[in-house]
Amino acid sequence: MNNHPYHLVNLSPWPISISMGMLTTMMGIVMWMKFLNMKLLMLGLVITLMTMTQWWRDVTRESTFQGLHTKKIIKMMKWGMILFITSEVFFFLSFFWAFFHSSLSPNIEIGMMWPPKGIKTLNPINVPMLNTMILLCSGMSMTWAHNSLLMNKVNQTKQSLIITMILGVYFSLIQVMEYFETTFCMSDSIYGSVFFIMTGFHGIHVIIGTIFIMISFIRISKMHMSLVHNVGFESSAWYWHFVDLVWMMLYISLYWWGM
Repeated sequence: MNNHPYHLVNLSPWPISISMGMLTTMMGIVMWMKFLNMKLLMLGLVITLMTMTQWWRDVTRESTFQGLHTKKIIKMMKWGMILFITSEVFFFLSFFWAFFHSSLSPNIEIGMMWPPKGIKTLNPINVPMLNTMILLCSGMSMTWAHNSLLMNKVNQTKQSLIITMILGVYFSLIQVMEYFETTFCMSDSIYGSVFFIMTGFHGIHVIIGTIFIMISFIRISKMHMSLVHNVGFESSAWYWHFVDLVWMMLYISLYWWGM
């Protein structure tokens, strides 16, 4: 019997396993880009996905069936998510800093103009505007899901989460289509580098957020969450709204202002 409100996790192989999986994935990406060989990349993705599944299973068991996530633990997990999102804010802030540094004071190597000479930017009213509307609508459906869960309306929660997941996948597909439509690539001056780095990392965050919401949907369907025990779902909602906010900043600065 524990005489403290904290949860000390058992010995777990998943931290070292996910580290090896992510290292293999990154090395596989390099191999894919340089030698067009995807074997190492596929191995890394398999290791990462299998580890994620097993780790989420253990956390679900601890929180739902073993009752180890007390009020103190829930508070600490929420603060951990807040600090994680804060670190993500500064992660994207570095890219925005590079963008505004280059755009407000373009040097002679890019023609002393912004966008750089020879770069034909995308029309912000076409596909970027559509993606903006998609993410804003997904944020609305996510808020609907959150409020429905707090009112113990499980069916409405699942319906709104399905809408959010569909919109998230739709956004990712359109983002890929947009990449094929661009007339510039990542090696085309600072604009191409910043554009693909910023939108690419945001796209990865959308995929991660969609998986996050998918796991919450599965757990809600299995009645693992309630109006008082829903820290996992709240974390996914916070993360999704953060992704929405980053895209709004991207659209305003990169697509509209920087065209």
